[in-house]
Amino acid sequence: MKAKPFHFKQFTVHQYQSALKVGTDGVLLGAWTNCSTAKRILDIGAGTGVVSIMLAQRSKADITAIEIETGAAEQSASNFSNSKWSNRLECIHNSVQNYASRENIKQFDLIVSNPPFFAVQKETTKRSTARSEQELRLVELIQCVDLLLTNEGRFTIIFPNNRKKELYELAEQFQLYPNTVCTIKGTDASEAKRILVEFSRKVEELKESQLVIEVERHNYTEAYQALLKDYLTIF
Repeated sequence: MKAKPFHFKQFTVHQYQSALKVGTDGVLLGAWTNCSTAKRILDIGAGTGVVSIMLAQRSKADITAIEIETGAAEQSASNFSNSKWSNRLECIHNSVQNYASRENIKQFDLIVSNPPFFAVQKETTKRSTARSEQELRLVELIQCVDLLLTNEGRFTIIFPNNRKKELYELAEQFQLYPNTVCTIKGTDASEAKRILVEFSRKVEELKESQLVIEVERHNYTEAYQALLKDYLTIF
């Protein structure tokens, strides 16, 4: 069955070619990331392109998206061309490892990623490959960020909360330090499953916050509504 398009207030994301559909993780990353001063943004693992388009809506930056999977790259490029910010959006069909290894590579003042972070499965499908570290391990992602980020740049990621220590330790090996972190919980009583983290090359005082998504099923908190009111049609 063909996946239905996801309609936002100012754009539509088609997703029938992409193994991974529009989900909460990507939407949170796109809305939470501070892009107010960014001039050049890189989105690693674009998928449908939703994060890039969300950032285009509230910035003036030129945005490059990298996507290794053919169908997703084609879908992302199509979604870009159909958006009102098409002149600032570009999707490159490649692995970020290959992209970062080129000579005379350009750097970015903001890098964002909703990366694959599940264990590699024995039986693979397009969806399991897109969700697992088969094509991009965390250490490879951080290595590429180090190569592609300007000295004053910021790197924002959404990642499992139970892997926070691993993420911080790997980033520190490349002199990338967390300066802002938001812990995500489904409800106030539930376990924190995700973190949103902004890294920079300077050690700064860590600003910590928490975001609860729902009071109960389909009853969203005021904080979640405030974060996504410019995007989601339900608010």
